[in-house]
Amino acid sequence: MIVLSTILGRSSAFVKPTYNPSRQSALLRMASTAAEAATKAPPKAKKIRPERVLSGVQPTGSLHLGNYLGAIRQWVDFQNKEQTDEEGNVVPFENFFCVVDLHAITMPHDPMELQESTLSSAALYLAAGIDPAKSKVFVQSHVPAHSELAWLLNCITPMNWLERMIQFKEKAKKQGESVGVGLFDYPVLMAADIMLYQSTKVPVGEDQRQHLELTRDIVRRFNDLFCKGNKYKKRCKAAGVASRPVFIEPTPIIMKEGARVMSLTDGSNKMSKSDANDSSRINVLDPPETIRNKIKRCKTDEIKGIEWDNPERPEATNLLNIYSAVQPERSKEDIIEEVKDMSWGDFKSVLADAIINHLEPIQIRYYEIREDKDRLNEILKEGSEAANAVAKQTLFNTKVAMGFVIPDEP
Repeated sequence: MIVLSTILGRSSAFVKPTYNPSRQSALLRMASTAAEAATKAPPKAKKIRPERVLSGVQPTGSLHLGNYLGAIRQWVDFQNKEQTDEEGNVVPFENFFCVVDLHAITMPHDPMELQESTLSSAALYLAAGIDPAKSKVFVQSHVPAHSELAWLLNCITPMNWLERMIQFKEKAKKQGESVGVGLFDYPVLMAADIMLYQSTKVPVGEDQRQHLELTRDIVRRFNDLFCKGNKYKKRCKAAGVASRPVFIEPTPIIMKEGARVMSLTDGSNKMSKSDANDSSRINVLDPPETIRNKIKRCKTDEIKGIEWDNPERPEATNLLNIYSAVQPERSKEDIIEEVKDMSWGDFKSVLADAIINHLEPIQIRYYEIREDKDRLNEILKEGSEAANAVAKQTLFNTKVAMGFVIPDEP
């Protein structure tokens, strides 16, 4: 009883608080907000749209060191490196690497050689490290949408845009009056290649930058002509597709300048498959003795000592670039220290050895792939199926935008 009376006594001494409706409501709101925050799910991670990369090499003749170092090896590096955006988020990439056989026929060609070169090029992509689990490898002509989209784009591309293309002017001189329309028009086919896959990134060398800019111009022109207004929206709604612009503008991935490989007979010109002189290039499948002979006979100068980046000595720079490219783990300073006092004869010997050592595992892998014809065909089939799935949708959207009557599926 003593305890109870004491408690009651203290309670009776307290002042009863005044009831405040506004304060009570505020407290209830705070409690409700706190409870809601405690049970609310964490915000969803930002969905990152996959980006696409597309590139290809013509299957004319045998792929040479310039094709490999300047393109294919860099595709492999890009394929295997985790890509991130400005915020540090990992960006998923879909890689499409094709053998562009339709481009190969813009110059006179031998049908049997085209067949062999197409399979050889695909096998070399794989032997160099393109992984079918990470990238789709396919043959351009196995996806009919390339040719069809090229024709549709031809009809909206001003002729004077193509007349400015430098490569046509250079190649047309060699062919004279026999030059075909395809050579003049192939930049539009290249644009179709890129646009079909909604490619956001395109690996190109400096010599192809003009063609990529043409692609960007064609994208803008198409979207301006056909992808605006209520009529466009109605066509899209009737066809069951989104009414956003059909194409997106690609951006270039400029290849490393150090990977630019020049001719062995003229250090001021690119190494090329079209050069009639086979000694001007190292083919990826050249046997060791052939490589040694080509390097032994390659053009040099009479100046003592070997140096990099002297504009008066293009052959010295080219051979050092090759030596560095086939030994990517070495620094420029390390290489200069090694070779600065060598004679040309001594340097050519170590250069040939370095090239042979670098190409040997690729050559071994290449012949293994060619022996397994079924597996190579399976990889190309899987690649073309994946490419066709994307290309058909883009072509469908293109036709809707242009107003074609779309047939019902059988």
